[in-house]
Amino acid sequence: MMIQKKKVVIVGGGFAGVQIAKSLDTKLFDILLIDKLNHHQFQPLFYQVATSQIEPSSISFPLRNVFKRSKNIKIRMGEVTEIITESKLLKTSIGDYTYDYLILAMGCKTNFFGNAAIEKYAYTLKTTYDSIELRNDILTIFEKTITATEEEKIQLMDLVIVGAGPTGVELAGAYAEIKKHILPKDYPGIDFERFTIHLIEGSSSPLKSMSENAQKASAKYLKEMGVTLVTNTTVESYDGKTAVLSNGEKIATATLIWAAGVIGNKIKGLPEALFNRGNRLSVNRQNKLENSEDIYVLGDLAHMVTEKYPNGHPQLANVAINQAKLLAKNLKLKAKGKAQKEYEYRDLGSMATIGNNKAVVDLPFWKFKGFFAWLIWMFLHLMLILSVRSKLIIFINWAWKYATKNTSIRLILSPDRKR
Repeated sequence: MMIQKKKVVIVGGGFAGVQIAKSLDTKLFDILLIDKLNHHQFQPLFYQVATSQIEPSSISFPLRNVFKRSKNIKIRMGEVTEIITESKLLKTSIGDYTYDYLILAMGCKTNFFGNAAIEKYAYTLKTTYDSIELRNDILTIFEKTITATEEEKIQLMDLVIVGAGPTGVELAGAYAEIKKHILPKDYPGIDFERFTIHLIEGSSSPLKSMSENAQKASAKYLKEMGVTLVTNTTVESYDGKTAVLSNGEKIATATLIWAAGVIGNKIKGLPEALFNRGNRLSVNRQNKLENSEDIYVLGDLAHMVTEKYPNGHPQLANVAINQAKLLAKNLKLKAKGKAQKEYEYRDLGSMATIGNNKAVVDLPFWKFKGFFAWLIWMFLHLMLILSVRSKLIIFINWAWKYATKNTSIRLILSPDRKR
């Protein structure tokens, strides 16, 4: 007897979307993966593209290539506009699609907390394109600085990073390293003692979500590297020229990078009551959307309340990947009429790197810092990279950078005219 396959539509090609597409049984399900981009992006290393340490192609993976051996998985590039839940219909920029099961894994975007002026002028780091744009900007800044007047240099030689979570800390550390080891060789006519990296954090310390050990160590590393760390302070406004801080200070800067929070990508057609803080959607322990029988939500977008995590799980790749793996098993169990399992996050720890030989790692049983923590950070991030080729290329780049304190990827790639 031939099994009637269920149609599964997955929205989003991030960690959760790629994992659920890989894990679903293609004998039971016809799978369609829709994303507005044609590639999966490895977000934890965006900052290394922005600081000219690795190529964007090393952390961006065409979805059609990822699933080239999976003939039962269809890929479509388009933007989802609305869900019509009553008719199980998904409206997109490339047409309408029906589904038996809909899996939402669209992730998050940058949260500017309603500040339109900052949103207009600040740089973000949520896509590969953002990383390339930031790399172009920083390198262009130094090209301009060579011939700039003293008045112009005031803005050009100050960099402001807002938010001292892992992204902000890693960016600040990377810029501090290239300021010391690379830029003076490329631009011998510039006094890089004047180049100031400001890291602004609203709470009392960097890496506030990590242990006290990690917070103290990261603050110490950053200060030793010459980063100006400002805590208990927010950026109230930015007009593209001057950042105004909540403590009254004003910083003249041509470059402000916003890494101060995220908010879920919202989709039309779902009741407002299902959205929680940060636009996260209420789900049960099987990641099924509340009051729904055929819509599931994974990763950063899922708000799952458990005894251990009453405010929802942390927005980490490990959570997204493991929720996707369990959902694939549960949909198979459901198809066979068997009981489904509940998700419970096993906290494997968190980590951040600040520079060569400088990292912090929080494991459930051990918290440590320094060279060994840096090696662990590198190894685990390499393991998460999708392709063997990219793992090898990134490892070679890292090894070369470590041995020579230099990179050769400082390219300004921008169009010479607007189309």
